[in-house]
Amino acid sequence: MTKLSVNINKIATLRNARGGDVPSVTQVALDLERFGAQGITIHPRPDERHITRKDVYDLKPLVTTEFNIEGNPHRPFIDMVLEVKPEQVTLVPDADDAITSNAGWDCEKNLDFLKSIISEFKNAGIRTSIFLDPNPEMVKFAAETGTDRIELYTEAYAKHYTENKEFAVESYFKTAVVANEFGLGINAGHDLSLDNLKYFADNIPNLLEVSIGHALISEALYLGLENTVQAYLKRLAKW
Repeated sequence: MTKLSVNINKIATLRNARGGDVPSVTQVALDLERFGAQGITIHPRPDERHITRKDVYDLKPLVTTEFNIEGNPHRPFIDMVLEVKPEQVTLVPDADDAITSNAGWDCEKNLDFLKSIISEFKNAGIRTSIFLDPNPEMVKFAAETGTDRIELYTEAYAKHYTENKEFAVESYFKTAVVANEFGLGINAGHDLSLDNLKYFADNIPNLLEVSIGHALISEALYLGLENTVQAYLKRLAKW
């Protein structure tokens, strides 16, 4: 079964809009695990506009499932991750002022850079994943970095799903096939939702994990958090 990791950045955004600690990022993380989530994802950014450094350290002793920290590997981020030691770190090449992640790595161009960083994390016993566009030709360079997994950047899939789902998933399937050949684990995330998740999960061979935040939290406004998590788990189930 593909694991569900819930990105709680939007909870922090809501909290920060008012100040204080409502809603509580730590309590929501605990509740998500209780409701069935198999991981908690956060993406701290330098301006701390949602997840803060304090959140990172507060969450570490509380999360009992997989703790996944995403981010652009600047030195302060690297040092924080090495200190916190989550189960997984996901490297994303987003600009400091990016509203959200919007591209995968050019692993060929950044090969030496990624090799160096990934070796630091692996020496610390932290599993690494790198954000990747659906491009089969990029997979071999991703493998050369030493990463354990890739995370397929699924915005394009979500955008084209309602128009032509077969076309939308094709490049992701091809990339996943090559990743499997290289022995890379496969994660996915960005704009996956209750509407489009099942088809994606059913068509990506050996999909290990999806990381979902914006859609899940938005859907929870109508369905409730526990019901929404359960609905996602049902779409990921293999009967």
